[in-house]
Amino acid sequence: MSNNSILVVGGGFAGITAALEAAEVGYEVYIVETNPYLGGRVAQLNQYFPKLCPPSCGLEIQFQRIKNNPNVKVITMADVTSVSGSAGDYDVKITQRPRFVNEKCTACGECEKATSTKVTSEFDFGTGSRGLAYKTHPFMFPMRYVVDAENASETELAAIKNACPYDAVDTDDAAKTIDLAVGAIVVATGWKPYDVSNLTNLGGGKLKNVVTNMQFERLCAPNGPTGGKIKRPSDGAEPQKIAFVQCAGSRDQNHLNYCSYICCMASLKHVRYVRERSDAAATIYYIDLRTPGRYDKFKSITEADDKLSLVKGKVAAIVEDGDGNPIVTVENALTGIKTEEKYDMVVLATGMQPSCAGLQVPAGAIDADGFVIDGEGIIAAGCAKQPLDVMKTAQSGTAAAMKAIQTVVGR
Repeated sequence: MSNNSILVVGGGFAGITAALEAAEVGYEVYIVETNPYLGGRVAQLNQYFPKLCPPSCGLEIQFQRIKNNPNVKVITMADVTSVSGSAGDYDVKITQRPRFVNEKCTACGECEKATSTKVTSEFDFGTGSRGLAYKTHPFMFPMRYVVDAENASETELAAIKNACPYDAVDTDDAAKTIDLAVGAIVVATGWKPYDVSNLTNLGGGKLKNVVTNMQFERLCAPNGPTGGKIKRPSDGAEPQKIAFVQCAGSRDQNHLNYCSYICCMASLKHVRYVRERSDAAATIYYIDLRTPGRYDKFKSITEADDKLSLVKGKVAAIVEDGDGNPIVTVENALTGIKTEEKYDMVVLATGMQPSCAGLQVPAGAIDADGFVIDGEGIIAAGCAKQPLDVMKTAQSGTAAAMKAIQTVVGR
């Protein structure tokens, strides 16, 4: 006997799409998300392809669909701890971490005002800070604060609780275990930026004015730490000369063997961010500029900017001078000339690594690179399966929903 419920592990764009496609044709769906919010990496972007929309544009439509569909159950701050059984009949155990804020929360922000302690913001990839009572971004879903009790003193916890006019702060909240019976599992655990500390020749994350492409997205986002203004991390100055280094960890036998697919397009998009905000000059150092299909036009328009230089050559090293200016060493593949060039700021196009890489997969199996392999009742979606852009991620989510439905009705 098959169980007609479907579990979706991961609440990013792929997971949300898979869940909604299944729920809207009548199936009960559970979304389990490790973060306090849905939206995954898309929520952290300034703009996304193909139309350079702000992430709230696409996500808020999806969130409204979730709100309007009782078939979708959302479990945030949760992880799958065990899966047993077989296709059509899985028993799943989930551990949910305490949020310390209940459904009475109106996101009024009074709790946030009650504490002055700041810690590094995970959502901003370390480029900014957050309070101990916080919401990650303005269109967060569920729109409910989180209390970081681990970093809060008893005095601060009491202040946060007392500040809430709606009795929404529950300092007695505790971790809980949830048991689910489902017929199929969609694994949509997404991706993480390749660990820049491994790229020692490019500074290993220790150079003040060298940031990753996702950190640059947060610096350009209106809800980011600088309000969307591009500033050097070291001194807050507006950079006049910026370099973008492609394949930082990708297409490299010592790091990620594969092409991460989105990085070239992301850097071209970042050049547009720069040119919209200032008269700064930009250089892209690349092996190959890969802009598949419809994105080739985007490349043609962007590279026509006379403030953009394209240099074919793999960057060998980045160091900094006494003023924190990055110095890039590269050999031009076309001329054979090796140069050292000083910049105000450098952005590394770090590779897209599956979130499961180096970890235990929540369900099913992974390949040598950490991508999830489809099983009989376990279906990979989005960047858990392979590097994809947002549009192809959504298509992957729809395909995964159809396979999950076929699993539960075919048994």
